[in-house]
Amino acid sequence: MPEYTGSPAGTGHRVAVVVARFNETITHKLLEGALDALTRHGVAFDDIDTLWVPGAWEIPFAARRALTSDRYDALVALGAVIRGDTPHFDFVAGECARALSQASADLDLPIAFGVLTCDTMEQAEARAGGAHGNKGWDAALAALEMADLFGRLDAADEG
Repeated sequence: MPEYTGSPAGTGHRVAVVVARFNETITHKLLEGALDALTRHGVAFDDIDTLWVPGAWEIPFAARRALTSDRYDALVALGAVIRGDTPHFDFVAGECARALSQASADLDLPIAFGVLTCDTMEQAEARAGGAHGNKGWDAALAALEMADLFGRLDAADEG
């Protein structure tokens, strides 16, 4: 029985990173982590495009547009939705996740979810290079691993 596992090998891959400007003090740190992970794992800096959008709500639309261009092997979505006093958080966070999942399924390309959904700014800071690591880094590695896995599956289909 064949078994397939991807590795975070970035050489030869083109990656889009979609980043929300809302809560930019957090998302900029997530972006730094993602770029560091991508380049340390072999993605050429010139093969990474960063797309800035107003907020998490707009991330899926930019992601879908980027991936339909056939320029990218994977996409990293970065944002920070922090709970407030209204149900706005639930709508934005939930719909962002749902729409990204749907885009990935529709387009058959990996989208890594690096959108923080936190109750407080302190929780977001802990996940953007603080005590809980950098979830931008983690999302970038997931995107590379999935791109590699998809490549392995495609090669197996051709062979």
